[in-house]
Amino acid sequence: MDGQLSLSLVEIIVLMLGAIVLGITIHFFITSRRSLKDEVEKAPGGKLNRELDDWKRRYFNDIEDKQRELEGLKKKFANVEENSEINMIEADEMRKANKQLKAEIELRKQTPTTTNANESIEIDQLRKQNKQLKEEIELLKKTPQTTNTGKPDYIEQLRLAQSGLLEHNTKINQLLEQIDIVKETEEKQQDILKNNEVLAEQVDELNSRLSQKEKELNNVRQKEHLTTEMNSMLDNAYTEFNTLQEKMLKLEMQVVNAKKVNIEYEDLKEGYSKVSTDLKDEKQKYLAAHNENNQLRDTLTETENKLKEANFQRQQLQKKVAYLEELNIDMQAIADANKKLEGQIKRIGELESMLNVVSEERDDLAKKQHNL
Repeated sequence: MDGQLSLSLVEIIVLMLGAIVLGITIHFFITSRRSLKDEVEKAPGGKLNRELDDWKRRYFNDIEDKQRELEGLKKKFANVEENSEINMIEADEMRKANKQLKAEIELRKQTPTTTNANESIEIDQLRKQNKQLKEEIELLKKTPQTTNTGKPDYIEQLRLAQSGLLEHNTKINQLLEQIDIVKETEEKQQDILKNNEVLAEQVDELNSRLSQKEKELNNVRQKEHLTTEMNSMLDNAYTEFNTLQEKMLKLEMQVVNAKKVNIEYEDLKEGYSKVSTDLKDEKQKYLAAHNENNQLRDTLTETENKLKEANFQRQQLQKKVAYLEELNIDMQAIADANKKLEGQIKRIGELESMLNVVSEERDDLAKKQHNL
């Protein structure tokens, strides 16, 4: 019975020690995470992260603004291209119309000179013929008075004169008609000259418009050149900014990794110091219990072996600190187990007190038997 009770006590003590170590490590892990977050937020690295976030936000905002500007420039460029195409078409049409007008003006300038020359020649010929006819009529008027008595062919001469007069009348009518035609042609020439003046004014206006359109085209070409230069500059700025962003990210990752390594190393140092202090305290308690309880030396040797195993397990647990986040969920179950163990410890204390009473009674009985 005594052997069974001592083994159960050893197991209970080992379990208690393991639970205490587990609770200490979990508590240390939770506090270290909280302190790590606070230190990261308070450390200059936190400021760097904030500044980097601000730079990222500004970068994305600048990218959005530049994209909007590029879209606006593209729309303006498209409108300018459309306007330039329309202006080119209008300029070509105006040039064609100008050429046609110039050709018509030259033709109209050439035709009146030839027609005027021909008409003046015909008028001179008609005037000469009219003079000749008048002279012949006067001669005929004079000849009947001289040859009134002696010539029998007077009637034939009169007939000839009548036929000549009829011919002259027809010619005179033709001349009058031609004179009317000449007047009409002169009026037409005046109208043509007026139209030519109007057309010349239109040509001047068209030339001024063409010069304006050419100026607009030159401006459009300059704008296109500027837009291409702006696009190239923006592309260069984007590439430079992307390279800077990549360098910033690399530096950020290096800083974060270095800080993580330093923090983990410091945390491990602190944990090791705390665990070493706890182990020293436990060893002192163990030595005190060993000095007080000489009867339990054998059991204590076994507990030391088990403590070594527990230390080995503790080292393994330290290596498995990364997995302790999953054990946070099991903390409540461990707390309940601790409560149960405390109850069991109380019961064990009661049992120890009862055992002490029984041992005292047994010693008393042995003394009485020895005295008897």
